[in-house]
Amino acid sequence: MRTILITGATSGIGLTAARQLAAAGDRLVLVGRNPAKLAVAAEQVGAAGAGAVDTLECDVSVQDSVRKLAAEVLDRYARIDVLANNAGGYFGSRSETVDGVESTFATNFLGGYLLTELLLDRLIASAPARIVFTASVLHYGMRLDFADLGLRKGYSGQRAYSRSKVAAVLYTRALARRLAGTGVTVNAFHPGAVATGIWDSMPWFARPVLGPVKRVFMISAEEGGERLAYLAVSPEVASVSGCYFQRDRVKEPGRGARDDAAAERLCAVSAELTGLSSP
Repeated sequence: MRTILITGATSGIGLTAARQLAAAGDRLVLVGRNPAKLAVAAEQVGAAGAGAVDTLECDVSVQDSVRKLAAEVLDRYARIDVLANNAGGYFGSRSETVDGVESTFATNFLGGYLLTELLLDRLIASAPARIVFTASVLHYGMRLDFADLGLRKGYSGQRAYSRSKVAAVLYTRALARRLAGTGVTVNAFHPGAVATGIWDSMPWFARPVLGPVKRVFMISAEEGGERLAYLAVSPEVASVSGCYFQRDRVKEPGRGARDDAAAERLCAVSAELTGLSSP
């Protein structure tokens, strides 16, 4: 029975992926902020056939919360077969976390980075194992500006979101190089334009068109969840690492996400922001 940990597992593609993965009888560890939503999610995933379902509370934007989660995971699970860093959010106005990090970057990337680094030794000991990052096609055309990583100038919700996804792809590629030969793979993927609650944070002037756009142009959360589940357990990608996927196929990421020097700098800056030693 595999142990599969999914952050952002109480709604959207995290929940649908967990339900789909449950059919194989594995242990699903669902991570979310809201205990009531976690209880509902656990009931659904259990009913879908999971061999076991556990829930753990964590706000991935808060570093102390991530550290507490990692400690609990290491204490409870002798192995981790899949770590899916799926938690994310869209913030229309700029804000910072209690750690002084811009909220979009903290939620969509830095929390997953920290959790991955804290669990990395256990993942290597569990090999073959997999790490998955939920990215986005919106990373195309974006680069990281290390002089203003927190977007204090020229903030927009979409710009912050896109740059956080560039970071996810950059880290995926850098981490894959570190993990070469360990039996642990790491990949990022675009789930598709999924009709989930993340769009509810869009600016007020965009909301009137969201309903029709969701119905006509966006895929369901179930379809997006299938793409996470595919990278988590499909034998077809068991040996693939360091790649960006769209529609279950490897696709070349944007130029800004192929900058190896930027990837190494991101890892160093992220280590500094989280108080970790540089890899």
